Amino acid sequence: MVNKITGLRDKLLYIWRIPGLPVLFLLNIIYGLGMSFFAPFSSLFGIDEAGMSNIGFGIFMTIMAVGGVVISSYIAKKSDTTLSRRRILIYSSLAGAAGYILFAYLRNYFALCLTGFFVLGSAAATVPQLWAYARDALTAAKVPSEETPLIMNIFRMFFALSWIGGPALGAWLVMMLDFKGLFFFVAACYLLGSLTAIFLLKEIARQEVPNQESIKVKKYVSRPHILANLAAAFLLYSASSIHMLNVPQFVTKTLHGTEMQVGIIFSVAPIFEVPLMIIVGMMATKMDNSVLIKVGYFLAFFYFLIFGFVSEPQQIYPLQILSAAQVSITAGIAISYFQDFIPEAPGTATTLYMNVTQIGSTAGYLLFGFISSLISYGQLITIYTVFAGIGCLFITVYGKERRAGSNRNKKAAESPPSSYK
Repeated sequence: MVNKITGLRDKLLYIWRIPGLPVLFLLNIIYGLGMSFFAPFSSLFGIDEAGMSNIGFGIFMTIMAVGGVVISSYIAKKSDTTLSRRRILIYSSLAGAAGYILFAYLRNYFALCLTGFFVLGSAAATVPQLWAYARDALTAAKVPSEETPLIMNIFRMFFALSWIGGPALGAWLVMMLDFKGLFFFVAACYLLGSLTAIFLLKEIARQEVPNQESIKVKKYVSRPHILANLAAAFLLYSASSIHMLNVPQFVTKTLHGTEMQVGIIFSVAPIFEVPLMIIVGMMATKMDNSVLIKVGYFLAFFYFLIFGFVSEPQQIYPLQILSAAQVSITAGIAISYFQDFIPEAPGTATTLYMNVTQIGSTAGYLLFGFISSLISYGQLITIYTVFAGIGCLFITVYGKERRAGSNRNKKAAESPPSSYK
């Protein structure tokens, strides 16, 4: 036992000493805090504060998501060829600060939509580029490929840390300072991220992509195993976003629970996610990531399935540990797992995956509003359980293709790159 603890300590110290990683950990917390302040209260802002209808709010969120996908995808292509990731982080962070300052004052629907699409759409490139920069940093430090999943999972853990207290602090800001104060704090996070990138982050070499043809998204999406994994991610994130919106309604209206019980339910999972991410990351260094991903998707399906049978709010508390376990896998190693599909263009791979998950989440928001008006909250659980089950099926059926691709990518990663910028 002592040897295991010593080994874990030594591994964490090794990770901490990788050049640039401590700064990237800090940036992950900063951006995570900014997102955790606003995301839980987005519907309150749109519907209650800005006076949008439910349909209008759904369209508003869709416009923001589309803006993020379109602009960040364009930036991703440039980041894998010509643009500096450090400069992208600086400018996209400044865009985030400007966008949320505008949100503090704007209440006109069309002005909010334009700001959401263009300004915050540019800011959407921040997190994908941060993850791509982290991957480049590991490559530059000559970190063994088998260590990458653990490090990227710990990297994801710092993002999760900010969500343990972020939503509660966001709620306090809304109560004390209203949405104007909340948006100023979100803007401050993005401004702090930009200043951190300016003064603490260094330019880093990246693998040069041979030509523009190699980073065309269509080329990669046309591959069956990549398409299947993207479809599975879309379905899982759609199910997860519907679940997130459905839980408060299900607990209070179907199970006749209280708002405090809802708060406890959402607080349990993050507590367990942090240590589980480290454990899953260590497991990922010793076994095939595709196996872990399959387990994660099955756990998600099983969690939603069991959730549909609860009859009291207290029965959900222990289930949140199962939720934490599936999130630790599906959100923890998913980035490095998917980056292995396109090792020569990590920016494109990261942005492609995150865009699909964002679109899936947005689709979930729209589906929740539509479907919950037709069936009960309990019956809605069955719908998104089916989504997760189909996603699990996609991952399982296309597992062999993924392993074959992984072996080729691993050999390519072990070969020295032809040139660096």
